[in-house]
Amino acid sequence: MSNTKKRSAAGVGLAPDGPLCDRIIGAAFGTFMAKGYAGTSMLEIATRAKISKRDLYAAFPSKQAVLLACITSRAARMRLPPDLPAPTSCEMLATTLRVFGATVIREVCEPAATSMYRFAIAEAEQSPDVAAALSANRFVNRHALEELLVRAQAAGVLGAGDPPRMMEQYFALLWGDLLVSRLLGAASIPTRVEIERRAAEATAGFLKLYSGGMS
Repeated sequence: MSNTKKRSAAGVGLAPDGPLCDRIIGAAFGTFMAKGYAGTSMLEIATRAKISKRDLYAAFPSKQAVLLACITSRAARMRLPPDLPAPTSCEMLATTLRVFGATVIREVCEPAATSMYRFAIAEAEQSPDVAAALSANRFVNRHALEELLVRAQAAGVLGAGDPPRMMEQYFALLWGDLLVSRLLGAASIPTRVEIERRAAEATAGFLKLYSGGMS
């Protein structure tokens, strides 16, 4: 197992990198889905991961830390790269938004991610830590998009507007009622073509609102 450590997005506990971490997260996710957060014990996670309880606690100091690792492992796949250069044209910004939007839809609409959202909703009252952890990771991603929009404004690519509100409008255009429909089981997983079309339409609608004819 690698000695490299990384701090979880919510700043609770330390999680190891590598195959052991992946095995624990996979085992924990399955157990959380089957028994709920409150009904899952560290012993059950260790048993399902086929490791000792001591090794589990060496990797994760608490059940909350395991949960955070489950959530952050999904959220990391949807994040904008932290070193993304400031867009210098509408075309560059449009490409970034299309790729980002398609990635978010694809990852969130995967069965495992949809199950995590349903799980957080079901556990909201009994185990508020679940919803809090998921919200913290959503904030990281949404803040990254907001920062991208701020840089685009500074570069003269976007017109005037309040970046937090602009970010919310982009996500509203991107999702429509798809996320709610997926959570309710009323919509199937969108195809690659449908995802790319939705991301392109959201980007075009957003830039129509804020590009102001800039290039």
